[in-house]
Amino acid sequence: MTITPSTNPALFVREVVSAAVKFSHLPDPPDEEFYRQCAACFVSIKKKGELRGCIGTLEPAELALGHEITRNAQSAAFGDPRFNAVIEAELDDLDFSVDVLSVPEPVQNPGQLDCKQYGVIVSCDYRRGVLLPDLEGVDSTDDQIGIACQKAGINPEDEFALQRFKVSRFDEGWHPESG
Repeated sequence: MTITPSTNPALFVREVVSAAVKFSHLPDPPDEEFYRQCAACFVSIKKKGELRGCIGTLEPAELALGHEITRNAQSAAFGDPRFNAVIEAELDDLDFSVDVLSVPEPVQNPGQLDCKQYGVIVSCDYRRGVLLPDLEGVDSTDDQIGIACQKAGINPEDEFALQRFKVSRFDEGWHPESG
């Protein structure tokens, strides 16, 4: 069963980040089934097309997706170690998106991947790297695996496990009728 929101999750992220940066009360998630489901997600922030923050979970950390989105929105805006915290003056220049993840499934070989359709998780011992699907500049499964390995500090020549997942992506241009 596919559950789609009647309110755009990316616009909800904008509300969360805007409230947080202004030290206001955070909005409650919309009261609908989509936001009550238990699912992992990533929240991405871009500024003028360039990544500005991206934090997510591979397994749900909250009981409801609405709270998962709230947690990851704040982490992407203020806790991504690659970037300074978002400030109020840049809010109008930011674009937000939410990727809701399916449950990851094991993959036996890279031939079972498709960088446009599936995200990838690589793991070796305690190290784990992830890359979302359908990212600009990632044109092959080899690119996708290589970047995920690099993020995890895994040598691509070493043995590592692969998992794949699908996402439902919501950006600020998404409308409920577009599914």
